[in-house]
Amino acid sequence: MAGRFAPRPARTDVRGGQVAVPVGAPRRAPVPARVRTWAPEGPLDLGLVLGPLRRGPGDPAFRALPDGSVWRASLTPAGPGTLRVTGRPDGIRGEAWGPGADWLLDKLPEMLGAADDPSAFVPRHRLLALTRHRRPGLRLTRTGLVLESLIPSILEQKVTTGEAYRAWRLLVRKYGEPAPGPAPERMSVMPAPRTWALIPSWEWHRAGVDDKRASTVLRAVRVAARLEEAVGMPPAEAQARLELVPGIGPWTSAETVQRSHGAVDAVTVGDLHLPGIVGWALAGDRYADDAVMLSLLEPYAGQRHRAARLILLSGRVPGRRAPRMPYGDIGRL
Repeated sequence: MAGRFAPRPARTDVRGGQVAVPVGAPRRAPVPARVRTWAPEGPLDLGLVLGPLRRGPGDPAFRALPDGSVWRASLTPAGPGTLRVTGRPDGIRGEAWGPGADWLLDKLPEMLGAADDPSAFVPRHRLLALTRHRRPGLRLTRTGLVLESLIPSILEQKVTTGEAYRAWRLLVRKYGEPAPGPAPERMSVMPAPRTWALIPSWEWHRAGVDDKRASTVLRAVRVAARLEEAVGMPPAEAQARLELVPGIGPWTSAETVQRSHGAVDAVTVGDLHLPGIVGWALAGDRYADDAVMLSLLEPYAGQRHRAARLILLSGRVPGRRAPRMPYGDIGRL
């Protein structure tokens, strides 16, 4: 009988769904943030360094606010964590919450390019020299997390960026967990490997992910521990390990190690647009293929990824001469 008169649960929104919360349940006081301040040597632009980690304007795991701060929600080896990074006169201030807070703060310098050496780049084209002069704060990030970059890169295979960003957004919001700490509204931590493996086939379909990409993600999360071990390998060896998983090729592995390892020489081959952009910027050839792109980047051997980033930042891209690739939503079929 006592159970019949127990306080009835209320409903509250969490990640777009609803969960029951007992009426009158005490609210937990926010856990104080762990803080670290790091002073970089030379200029550093947070937007340029951390921008490649953002998967679209609605990325649930990344948020850039008007005050200049950048928020990231990550699944670290120690557990979920939220990181807030802010530029200050005395350096870069990092604040972190959650079980992965200490891990995120330990990796803060590397994530902001401490392991990168921009001075090693020697521009051999006027365009790249001018772009480097205008963007002195460019450094290559190193997150130390493989799956965090691998899964969204798989989702970006053979589709428009809009389709890939939508799939990432829907799946992370639905199956991830809320970001720890006082994170901005609707920020979520990427699902754990087991959670990815348990996503029903119809949910992949609703998110617009075809069977080929969904199967590749499932194969990757089954060997997640082995793939995360690749962080301790040189980028080329890490790419080779990633490509042992069927469905992961040079394009996906390069996109991953550029973020997880800060791989300064990893070139994205097999891309639809990059060869034409590089060919147009360096040789006026808008129809360049991968072979031509690699030959044009040969003078920058050891720094080819940085050269490609500078070309993209220069804004020198060929004008569009064909209609934009049509957007396809298989979830409506």
